[in-house]
Amino acid sequence: MYDMETRRSTLALIAQGRSLNSVSRQTGVSRAAIRAWQARVEPLPRMARECPSGPADDASYAYLLGLYLGDGCISTHSRGGYCLRIACADAWPGLIDLCRAAVPAVRPGVSVALVRKQGCVMVSSYDRHWPCLFPQHGPGRKHDRPIVLADWQRRIVDTHRWEFVRGLIHSDGCRTTNWTTRTVGCVTRRYEYPRYFFTNRSADILRLFTDTLDALGVAWSKANARNISVARKASVALMDAHVGPKY
Repeated sequence: MYDMETRRSTLALIAQGRSLNSVSRQTGVSRAAIRAWQARVEPLPRMARECPSGPADDASYAYLLGLYLGDGCISTHSRGGYCLRIACADAWPGLIDLCRAAVPAVRPGVSVALVRKQGCVMVSSYDRHWPCLFPQHGPGRKHDRPIVLADWQRRIVDTHRWEFVRGLIHSDGCRTTNWTTRTVGCVTRRYEYPRYFFTNRSADILRLFTDTLDALGVAWSKANARNISVARKASVALMDAHVGPKY
């Protein structure tokens, strides 16, 4: 749920004569929500009901949290609730199935829809309490605002580290085969080796990923400001055993 400060500051931009489109792009708040706030800025009473105490299944939640931080978003719905959307590439039907199964495992009773887009499927689910379960939700893009886990989220991630890493890799990561050449005795040979990459524009999300790898004993290196690489043989073997390539 958006707080009153966000609601009023968004309406203040509209009062300056800005268009719904420009304000929506700047704040990350949907046009439908802004229009609703113009009629009534206070939350509807039914939205104040008690939030769920936590996810129904912690392991599924750790995986879904990784997917959300990578390729997910939460937007307001015209009916007053929220829609969780996770973008899954068409190239990985197994990922789509895993994501689709994780959503009701975390929040039993919700419906899950697959919305076809160009090159991907949006795994979508409507519920009033998605912001309660993903408090990282907020206006704007994730890499433009702080991303910090709540204490209860940290406890879940610490218990289900591999599921969290798997979700991050399945969203913004990949397993690739790199190659190099080496000359021995005047003969140049080509060598291939597997490698994992994780790419994200948020320094906070990158840090969550690397801190979890550290706790799991996985060696990593920073290829550049947006890319984390896992290339050492023993660490790749660990990732293969617990994560594996997308399919």
